[in-house]
Amino acid sequence: MSTLYDKFGGEGTIAKVVDYFYELVLADDTVNTFFEHTDMEKQRQHQTKFISYALGGPNQYTGGAMSKVHQGMNLQPEHFDAIVKHLHAALAHFGVGEDDIHTALAKVESLRGDIIYK
Repeated sequence: MSTLYDKFGGEGTIAKVVDYFYELVLADDTVNTFFEHTDMEKQRQHQTKFISYALGGPNQYTGGAMSKVHQGMNLQPEHFDAIVKHLHAALAHFGVGEDDIHTALAKVESLRGDIIYK
């Protein structure tokens, strides 16, 4: 069975989606302050590996648990929703169909409880 990771073209394509995603995120005053002191190159690499894994690719993600990574950030539902909106836009920008976007975002949504209010 083919995974979304394979369907989207693997890590190379996902890296392009992640780059575009962070362009959107960093232009959004709702959430860009969370990345003021972030090494964005490292962040992009982590996010590419994380999204690759979330879409059925190999588990190369070496970052911490979601609840630990977001500890002390006090992310609110509107922040999480903004990130989801930007990921949706980035996937759509690269021609991913709505059904596949919905599947991908359902995986992201499953992490909401580990990310907000920490």
